[in-house]
Amino acid sequence: MTNRSLSIWNDLRPFSVGFDNIFDHFNLHLDHAKGLVNYPPYNINEVDEFNWQIEMALAGFGKKDIDINVANNQLTVKSIPSEDKGKKSVHRGISKRQFTRSFTLADDVVVNGAELKDGMLVIDLEKIVPDEKKPKNITIK
Repeated sequence: MTNRSLSIWNDLRPFSVGFDNIFDHFNLHLDHAKGLVNYPPYNINEVDEFNWQIEMALAGFGKKDIDINVANNQLTVKSIPSEDKGKKSVHRGISKRQFTRSFTLADDVVVNGAELKDGMLVIDLEKIVPDEKKPKNITIK
């Protein structure tokens, strides 16, 4: 997947067991940052302490042109190739190129849904905190 000899995480690997996939996820995102992959543009907004929204600007894309998948703590949004049959463009200024954008999710983060409206894809994320991890008040006897 990634070249481990160039990984900045190699210094940490001897001190961890079972975290290789996390390091690989970080390397994947680091590779995208180095390559200046910036299409499509997106925002990550904090709604509150346990909820976030990812907004992606997808002008020219419809619901049938986008695939959203969650597997192994990886949220992937990608375009589905389509042909503009019957359209003859004189000028194409709206980019409708192929893309794949991935986000690594924490174990306790779930995707609650997605909506495409006015060229903006909004994906709702929520952190699920189990009852045993929620703060509790202890009464003094």
